[in-house]
Amino acid sequence: METGAATVDHRCVKTNDHSVAAGHSVDPACWQEAFEGLMSRIAGRFTRVESRRRAPKLVLGLVSDLPRKNCWTIAEWAGDRTPDGMQHLLGRAKRDADQVRDEVGDYVVEHLHDDEAVLVVDETGDVKKGTDTVGAQRQYTGTAGRIENARVAVYLVYASRRGHAAVDREPYVPRFWTSDPDRCQAAGLGDNTEFATKPELAARMVSRFLDAGHRAVWVAGDEVYGGNSRLRTALEERGTGYVLAVACSHEVTTGAGRFRADMLARKVPKRAWQKLSAGAGAKGHRFYDWAVIDLTDPPAREPQLLIRRNRSTGERAYYRCYSPAAVPLTTPVRVAGSRWRVEEFFQSGKGLAALDEHQDRRYPSWSRWVTLAMLAHAFLAVLRANEHEGHPSPDELIPLTCDEIQRLFITLVNRTVFDPVHRLRWSVWRRRH
Repeated sequence: METGAATVDHRCVKTNDHSVAAGHSVDPACWQEAFEGLMSRIAGRFTRVESRRRAPKLVLGLVSDLPRKNCWTIAEWAGDRTPDGMQHLLGRAKRDADQVRDEVGDYVVEHLHDDEAVLVVDETGDVKKGTDTVGAQRQYTGTAGRIENARVAVYLVYASRRGHAAVDREPYVPRFWTSDPDRCQAAGLGDNTEFATKPELAARMVSRFLDAGHRAVWVAGDEVYGGNSRLRTALEERGTGYVLAVACSHEVTTGAGRFRADMLARKVPKRAWQKLSAGAGAKGHRFYDWAVIDLTDPPAREPQLLIRRNRSTGERAYYRCYSPAAVPLTTPVRVAGSRWRVEEFFQSGKGLAALDEHQDRRYPSWSRWVTLAMLAHAFLAVLRANEHEGHPSPDELIPLTCDEIQRLFITLVNRTVFDPVHRLRWSVWRRRH
């Protein structure tokens, strides 16, 4: 730290008073040790010692309580004199974001491992101005709920009974970009960047995850992915089961012919519907009526159409299912119900780890920012899982959430103290730049 700069105090506050006041046995020293171990794990992915030292400060800044997180605010919070070091770490420092991504995947699987884990795939968009930001164009994004100028990325989330966190990410680069090699090169994508659909990006990430030696027997996704036959075939060829949503107009083949999903659902007899839970939600178990229809759609060995019916409104949802072996109906129902995990990741990843607050235009900077944001969120998810397992909450308290863990981590471990000189120096910097 530079002389005269702010004092950044990351020392633990380990006293019995904290445990008594909070009503549970939180150990700040253990949390700090876990964070230092995680950062040591990725240290070898940074070529220079300066980058290895600055990376933990950036990750801590991502989980801080800053109202706005970017290189300027995080650099000021971390005690740097200027944002140059943070900007260099994201844009020019010699490191491979994909290697850090692989470490994130290994870390998540190691700590949240579950033999029944589900890989959930989905995309999210960030509204952007102009067309210079890599991948940005006018397109629909669920973030805004309408067509906006936005950048979209596809994420792969590992969802287990212990928790969930993202393990991979791929930017969606529209044809508007891939047809212009000069634009791609200027954005750091390279001259040979080829267009890939969102389902193709999903297949790429699932293959990469499984090729790394990890195991997941199920994949879940929404209609964007369920309606793509190439993705379904790719998963079937790997022997990976899936429960992928499809539109009501999606056509399937049965022994009696080819039908739209909604038309086929009308032929289901009353006795075929079963009341089952799609998993626990904020207000308890989410019960629906479910029915399944066997299909004759090769090459899948056990192709099925799963139908969900709302018990109050009668509204239906449809899923294409495949399993390499016969399973009870409760299994695809559980997988279908796990899809909300990716939405929760988007919410907490953006709210707690600044997944969407990057202000970069080029691909290298974007990939580095979102990968470290994934790392920061995974750290909180692992702390949550460990606390639930090792320190069950008393009956009168709900279990620790990632939001509460972030608050406690900021208060007990990730403290910052600034002197007036540092604040005034940054005021001058902002007014000048």
